[in-house]
Amino acid sequence: MTAPFVTSTSTEMIDRPRVHMWLSELSYWARGRSRQTQDAAIDASRNYGVYHAETGEQVAYARVVTDGVTFAWLCDVFVAPEARGRGLGKMITAAVVEDLAPLHLKRIMLATGDAHGLYAQHGFTALSDPAQMMARAG
Repeated sequence: MTAPFVTSTSTEMIDRPRVHMWLSELSYWARGRSRQTQDAAIDASRNYGVYHAETGEQVAYARVVTDGVTFAWLCDVFVAPEARGRGLGKMITAAVVEDLAPLHLKRIMLATGDAHGLYAQHGFTALSDPAQMMARAG
């Protein structure tokens, strides 16, 4: 049930200390990320938040890195532990997909260790030839 929650793309609404804590302390992919790095990532990305409609408390976050023309990378998707099980992961993913739709991007990519079913509900599929993909870790 998502009725008491709203989504926003306003960067000004992001609770930066809370998002930093979630990602740097509770996520498996950004553990130890500095606040400076997180703020820079927010400032250089399209941002999405889910907020409690009455209190304004942020309960979920996601960001997208994109050129706005051909490609986007969905990352840092996080739902507060106390708010899980209410459909907020679906809500924020739907907001991202809807926001990006007018751009007619050729590809939106993401990486997940545990939410394949969630993203499949929004049209994401495994790569047809993952051997074509490469990464350079820094």
